[in-house]
Amino acid sequence: MSIVNRKARHDYHILETFEAGIMLTGPEVKSLRSGQASLGEAHCIVRAEKVLLIGFHVQPYRPAALNNPADPRRTRTLLLHKQEIRKLIGHLHEKGLTLIPLKLYFNERGLAKMQLGLCRGKKLFDKRHALKERDIKRSLARDYKTR
Repeated sequence: MSIVNRKARHDYHILETFEAGIMLTGPEVKSLRSGQASLGEAHCIVRAEKVLLIGFHVQPYRPAALNNPADPRRTRTLLLHKQEIRKLIGHLHEKGLTLIPLKLYFNERGLAKMQLGLCRGKKLFDKRHALKERDIKRSLARDYKTR
């Protein structure tokens, strides 16, 4: 089961990707395994050599929410190597670059991992151009399929 931020590929040019672990509680993991989360408004910041995930919404797991309700939008810590964090700090000081979560998935060992993208925002004409190219590819594929 994976949760994908589809809007990120539309709104940003992805320059580089990173894989990070994510600190979660038990009920959050159960909720993620059932696909009850949204990456749509999430973004990352670096504070005191820690990468923090902000705006990531995890729907509370019903059986556990009765005993101890948790904030579904709390700030979560991402786990990266120090070298990667230092590299990110250097890149994020450049104008226009941001760190966006692209995908959350469980690896073969069952650990929750998040794919992060170092991104630069697209301009409106870039978005229109990408949509136009996608439509052309679709029509060509459709024409090729019918012949």
